[in-house]
Amino acid sequence: MATLPDTTAPPPRPRPRPRRGPSGYWWYVLPMAVGFAGIVLAPFVANVVTSLFSWLGGAAPMHFVGLGNYRDLFTDATFWRSFENSVYMVVAVVVVPTVIGLVIAAVLFDYLGRRFGDRVVSVLRATFYLPQILPIAVAGVLWSWILAQRDGAVNAVLRALGAHDTPDWLGDPHIAVYSVMLVLVWLQIGYPVLIFMAALQRIDPELHEAAEVDGAGWWRRFFAVTLPQIRPEVFVVVLTATVGALKVFAPVLILTQGGPQNSTYVPSYYSYLNFFEYSRVGYGAAIATVMSVLILVVATLLLAWQRRAARRDEA
Repeated sequence: MATLPDTTAPPPRPRPRPRRGPSGYWWYVLPMAVGFAGIVLAPFVANVVTSLFSWLGGAAPMHFVGLGNYRDLFTDATFWRSFENSVYMVVAVVVVPTVIGLVIAAVLFDYLGRRFGDRVVSVLRATFYLPQILPIAVAGVLWSWILAQRDGAVNAVLRALGAHDTPDWLGDPHIAVYSVMLVLVWLQIGYPVLIFMAALQRIDPELHEAAEVDGAGWWRRFFAVTLPQIRPEVFVVVLTATVGALKVFAPVLILTQGGPQNSTYVPSYYSYLNFFEYSRVGYGAAIATVMSVLILVVATLLLAWQRRAARRDEA
């Protein structure tokens, strides 16, 4: 007679899966770490080592000078002039485009979008962003013609309006840096407009509707509702634009070549001159090292500021 299976016996336990230790996740980080080491870390270390030598480049001998290049750097009036011009670049790349971009994005999204539709807004947004995708060489040649003293478009308009002594926008040491700033604002303005318009699309429309019902005007809603909601995007724009401002090189090279009278020197261009024009490779490496450390410090401070603001909002 067949016996029935014992149903009181406990079911077999499932075999435990092998636990993956923390070391397993490092394989996913490895490609990025290798790329960072080869593209960023190794050249930076080589640059720091080069900055400790006096070297004419090529097959010339390298003479160890320790911190001599840095000592000379901090007593170099031209370097401090270029560092001062970096402040102007930050204003032109970060402050002005961010403020104007906020207003333009809000007007496009909150006013023109409602009145004329998304198609018109898309065309205007693409128009503002066009300078970002324009090759910097083309933009430099274009603005060199626009700001030329004799046959430039700006001075032609001024002469048509009755002006006789038109400015030399790129040749006057007192105004050349402001001309470069104007070009940088034009080049940069589309970036914050694009980022802020994307940020505005995630804001709950009920917030604006509630503020409008309470009698808040457009500017009141802009400062009380819009700005607090897109604060993370503002941090992103400020961080990336600040790093870009401290690395400005091509517009200065194309428009003024650092002149007139060194009035538009920036650290990256001054480092380039020492590398390739003056054959002071170690000195140029010292300039690049100082600016790299400065960019790292500024980026770290901005990230810390962002985290502190985020924690304060969550509290």
